[in-house]
Amino acid sequence: VQLQASGGGLVQAGGSLRVSCATSGGTFSRYLMGWFRQAPGKEREFVAGIGRTGAGTRYADSVKGRFTISRDNAKDTVYLQMNNLKPEDTAVYYCAADGPGQRLTVRITPNDYNYWGQGTQVTVSS
Repeated sequence: VQLQASGGGLVQAGGSLRVSCATSGGTFSRYLMGWFRQAPGKEREFVAGIGRTGAGTRYADSVKGRFTISRDNAKDTVYLQMNNLKPEDTAVYYCAADGPGQRLTVRITPNDYNYWGQGTQVTVSS
């Protein structure tokens, strides 16, 4: 499956942004989906994940209450709505797919995901 992330950009602190990840070449509903991010000089970290039907979301503590992950299986797309953005949210955001398979629980380790998009830059100015 191929993943194409989009929607990044520059936003002021306190603002909002939505990034999207369109997929193709696979049966989207068979994949658990995740968003990760990587800031310069830091390791890639888990941000949010979502189950195959849209249930079973999971978030990093640093984004809980501010970010919302969702998916539209009819459009083969996963979204990350980011509100109340902070400068420390600045990073390249990557979408990732885990599957196809029967796993029920969203994983937070990059190695558990076998397909990755190219990343989209999100920059939050103070």
